[in-house]
Amino acid sequence: MQNFKAVIFDMDGLLLDSERLYYASFQETCSHFRLGDLSDVFKRCLGTNSVTGKAILTKALDGLVAYDAFRTKWEHLISIVMDEIPVPLKNGAEQLLSTLKGSHTPMAVATSSDTELARTRLSDSKILPYFDCVVGGDLVSKGKPDPEIYVTAATRLDVSPSDCLALEDSGNGVRSAVSAGMIVVQVPDMIQPDDELLALGHIVLKDLSEVIRYHF
Repeated sequence: MQNFKAVIFDMDGLLLDSERLYYASFQETCSHFRLGDLSDVFKRCLGTNSVTGKAILTKALDGLVAYDAFRTKWEHLISIVMDEIPVPLKNGAEQLLSTLKGSHTPMAVATSSDTELARTRLSDSKILPYFDCVVGGDLVSKGKPDPEIYVTAATRLDVSPSDCLALEDSGNGVRSAVSAGMIVVQVPDMIQPDDELLALGHIVLKDLSEVIRYHF
């Protein structure tokens, strides 16, 4: 039986199959500046907002290349890919959104991306109308894994965090939603949860189509 009153979604890697595109562009940027393999740096940035991501990347690039030069090249490569076609949806995303909409369940997006960029990506992928609100990383003072963004999304939906189901793919996102006191489902994308993350006791499913069949 459903025991939540609202659902809050992460975006990149959860609704949109975008993280692989970001990663490919990141690797191409590293190659451009002859930096070698910085995969671990990219992974540490997953699920963080622009401020935290900048801090991680600036530290990793110190003495190698200026952050602004790296970021400009990376964003240029991302825009080339993103402008060609809409970012594809993850498996089960549209079916889940349609099912929840049919049951009049309030829905929000809580993403580390900036709000207007998130709204554009969701609109391009034809799923923005499903959501009652979009809360980006620029609207909170502390990014994931801090719970602020999930608490903010719940407040905007006028629902208690404990009555919300949060859907995430990254470890930072899972920690954020768990700290907010929500029911948390992780659908891993590029990184599988380790034992430390699994100890939080959240639900782990293969893809969003399984959420429909899961008995909460």
